Amino acid sequence: MSKAIYIATTEPNSGKSIVSLGLMQMLLGKAAKVGYFRPIIEDYPEGVKDNHITTVISHFNIPMEYGEAYALTRSEVNDKNNQNKEDEVLDTIIEKFKAIEKRFDFVLVEGTDFSSEGSITEWDINVLVAKNLGIPTIILGSGVGKTLGELVNNIYMAYDSFRNKGVEVLMVVANKVQPENIGIVKEGLEAQLPGNILIGVVPMNPVLKNPTIKEIVEVLDGKVLFGEEYLNNQAGHFGVGAMQLRNYLTHLKKDGLVITPGDRADIILGALQANLSANYPNVSGVILTGNLVPEDSIIKLIEGLSDIVPIVSVSQGTFSITNRIGAIRPRIYAENIQKITASINDFSYHVPEEELAERLITFKAKGISPRMFQYNLLNRAKADVRHIVLAEGMDERILQATKLLIDSNAVKITLLGDPVKIEEKVSQMDLDLDLSKVNIEDPTASEHFAEYTQELYELRKHKGVNLAMAEDLMEDVSHFGTMMVHKGHADGMVSGAVHTTKQTILPALQIIKTRPDVSVVSSVFFMCLENRVMVYGDCAINPNPTAEQLAEIAISSAVTSKAFGIEPKIAMLSYSSGDSGVGEDVERVRTATKLAKERNPELILEGPIQYDAAVDAKVGEVKLPDSKVAGEATVFIFPDLNTGNNTYKAVQRETGALAIGPVLQGLNKPVNDLSRGCTVDDIFNTVIITAIQAQDQTSKK
Repeated sequence: MSKAIYIATTEPNSGKSIVSLGLMQMLLGKAAKVGYFRPIIEDYPEGVKDNHITTVISHFNIPMEYGEAYALTRSEVNDKNNQNKEDEVLDTIIEKFKAIEKRFDFVLVEGTDFSSEGSITEWDINVLVAKNLGIPTIILGSGVGKTLGELVNNIYMAYDSFRNKGVEVLMVVANKVQPENIGIVKEGLEAQLPGNILIGVVPMNPVLKNPTIKEIVEVLDGKVLFGEEYLNNQAGHFGVGAMQLRNYLTHLKKDGLVITPGDRADIILGALQANLSANYPNVSGVILTGNLVPEDSIIKLIEGLSDIVPIVSVSQGTFSITNRIGAIRPRIYAENIQKITASINDFSYHVPEEELAERLITFKAKGISPRMFQYNLLNRAKADVRHIVLAEGMDERILQATKLLIDSNAVKITLLGDPVKIEEKVSQMDLDLDLSKVNIEDPTASEHFAEYTQELYELRKHKGVNLAMAEDLMEDVSHFGTMMVHKGHADGMVSGAVHTTKQTILPALQIIKTRPDVSVVSSVFFMCLENRVMVYGDCAINPNPTAEQLAEIAISSAVTSKAFGIEPKIAMLSYSSGDSGVGEDVERVRTATKLAKERNPELILEGPIQYDAAVDAKVGEVKLPDSKVAGEATVFIFPDLNTGNNTYKAVQRETGALAIGPVLQGLNKPVNDLSRGCTVDDIFNTVIITAIQAQDQTSKK
């Protein structure tokens, strides 16, 4: 079953509570434990809580504390954005959501209320949050004040906005529709939206559109004189009692709220008697204006009545109070069982519940967002902390990344280099790195130097390496770090910020060597684009792979992508798709595709295929209509290093994508190479990847 659903509205006052309450009731019938989450809430005075959260948690007895149910307030989000810390907003939301997801079978996520002026920005935030949480969405729009065309277009534009960002919309709901228009609204939405989108049309409900006396008291800052136990009465109508009683009684309506100056005893008592009489409609409450209260004799008379309604004293005049009551937007709160029940019943009756439940059960996210991918990586590393050696301990970027890694508590770090020089470097950089938490190893002064030299000699003597040559090689940090991994004194190594790829990889091939089932070491990049993460291979190691090597690179890349939470749908790239092309290069890819399928029949793999057909569903449908990969590829195998390296760099530079890698595949233990142009973030991510590879290799032993 899908783990969550996101509720998004197109505008303020859409009646989101109907969907939240109805959906929660439905989910509790399908899952044992359902959690509730609001990524962003309004700012409230001290002691005041978000009404949505308190209502849902209280009514459904959800075992959550108030502070667990939201991530940030609006002002906190604005502060982060003003400091160019937008990523921290998403990271906080993802972290809070994941904490809830661990505890519950399902999570209902409710978007923002559009109560601020920046509605366009707010809309973008809702799309961004839903995308990064990787969950499907229900879109809600209001029919109030709109023509049929306006309502349908409003909902379609919202659907299109989510779809274009890669968020799957399961259902749209048109709320607050006039009952006689339900049919034409549904027909209009069906004509505009794809057939797979579920549609709900909920009529305007008088029970939900009227404020309660409690809400009126809160808005007017009134003082309740009588009838506090009936504050949940709903004010269906309101009118001013300014005329004589005999005339006013003829204007009373069902659930009417009487507004009158506090010294009009005749209107007050007449309204209360009318409420008791079978000949007049019931009264919901009485508002006494002008800060006037009845005389003691009238108070005594009221106290003696067998039944009473709320009587509230307010300070302002009748005209002002009447306008303020008319402007109240009713809401649903925990104590108002009548409105909650009405909301649940409306949702159940007017929304295709069973079809929605089935969609949620079968929903499978397409891909993973970059922020969620990085969040998952960090948390996997933290779950089983590994020891990674960084060969280039004097490089400033390495030292900056080391601080971030140590602060994250995700890995243990060994830096290779002279401890005195490293300490001086940290001081010069004014870097707040606690070196007591880092192991620093100087290869030539290490207690393991002789042991490592002897081991290298034993491993390479058949290649003509003598003991003196082994000793010279062991002074090199790449050889020393690789030997640390080989001997089990570290779980993985990262190098290449200063050294070439050859200087990093050659010692690994000679000392750690390849796994028994692998004949070629290859690499992949995790390409973190705006809306998804893709895997590119091989863009760093093999210049001109044979068909057999391409097949093995594809199989290795599938294993790597799956290990990091990306479902492998493999595109074997070429300059033509299917059977359309001829020539030596395309035949090599065609052969590689056949070999990979023979060796691993379960692979979802297509080749040869062009890049546009692999990523664009419309192009894929034209060029390879029956393909399971076309338009949905997640793993891209390039035919040669020239194509792969240039493509990954072009995508990285032109789109601003984060390229994590190269991540090496096929070694017995993880060693990964950095680009000499790498950033601090590149180093951080590569170390985390290396730590996870070390976890996986340990678990396979």
